[in-house]
Amino acid sequence: MNYSFTERKRIRKSFAKRPNNHQVPYLLTTQLESYAKFLQADKPATARANEGLQSAFTSIFPIVSNNGYARMEYVSYQLSPPPFDVKECQQRGLTYHSALRAKVRLIINDREAPQKVKEVKEQEVYMGEIPLMTDTGSFVINGTERVIV
Repeated sequence: MNYSFTERKRIRKSFAKRPNNHQVPYLLTTQLESYAKFLQADKPATARANEGLQSAFTSIFPIVSNNGYARMEYVSYQLSPPPFDVKECQQRGLTYHSALRAKVRLIINDREAPQKVKEVKEQEVYMGEIPLMTDTGSFVINGTERVIV
């Protein structure tokens, strides 16, 4: 067997009739772009398309009470910056995540005249944490790097 003296590896020989001129595409772009499209974190709340997380919220809301006097509407959502970077999450055994806060509006109708609005309250509600995808297309959950296939 022939070995390279500098790298101590076997020398590869190609017996192909045509040269291999194909460039291998960066395969992680599909996953990275798909997750970015799901979150839409870089877009302002008014410019978000009705897909991904935005679509999930709009499909659930408005929530109407059984008697019809109260209604909760979805306004927008916001993702806070992650508290730690990827390396620090791996060292501390934490999840690389972002806090999800949704702005909702509670509309309370008058009992005597149900079409008349009695009170409107708008508040930002903590909905939980969403894991963020790293630059390598993986998630860090409890300090361990995980890949979804």
